[in-house]
Amino acid sequence: MNNYETVFILTPVLSEAQMKEAVEKFKTLLVEEGSEIVNEENWGLKKLEYPIEKKTTGFYNLIEFKANPDVVAKLETQFRRSDQVLRFLVVKQDKFFAQYAEKRRNLKKSKETKED
Repeated sequence: MNNYETVFILTPVLSEAQMKEAVEKFKTLLVEEGSEIVNEENWGLKKLEYPIEKKTTGFYNLIEFKANPDVVAKLETQFRRSDQVLRFLVVKQDKFFAQYAEKRRNLKKSKETKED
């Protein structure tokens, strides 16, 4: 299994519940295909660098997961079929990228525990 990271932007016309439902749909697809979700982050509504389909904002989401390469093709197909997804990117993490991502997650967790 390889380490992957995907960032996708959902259309801003979705309600909070619809946005969470869309994210769950993609997570469910990954789990059903035997993937392990390592990390999930909702970055919220952000301004886009340039308009996409006449929209200037979008809901950004990040999912880090471990999967076989054929799962990525299925995930990308679902991204393309969904009207809710404005843009997406799936990246295979090499060993250095995976180490950096783990370090970033640990730093984030330690900051959250200090705030509590």
